[in-house]
Amino acid sequence: MTSDDIAGTGQSGALPPGTGTFGTENPGAGPFGQVPITITISVGRARPAVRDLLRLRRDAVLPLDSRIEDPVELYVGDRLIGRGELTELEGERAGQLAVRLTEVADLKDGL
Repeated sequence: MTSDDIAGTGQSGALPPGTGTFGTENPGAGPFGQVPITITISVGRARPAVRDLLRLRRDAVLPLDSRIEDPVELYVGDRLIGRGELTELEGERAGQLAVRLTEVADLKDGL
């Protein structure tokens, strides 16, 4: 799967913005609707040499292959299910990191 392959569909390219909203289409349908899953958010990758990895210490800075304004990718297991932008919550949850979804795969047929 490439990073352009949303949910293993084999279709390249970005989904149109606003293609679905997380959790709004028949939530809880079926016997597994209430089972929690883990979504991993990928902000970038680092490719240090092993010698550089072994030298890492507290306060070291590890450069990533992405920029702060680049979209992040959402995965369930190794399946790319969407993309979004990092944002910070406000109010009583101020300071908590969150993701505003900009692209969501069609998951009607499952993961």
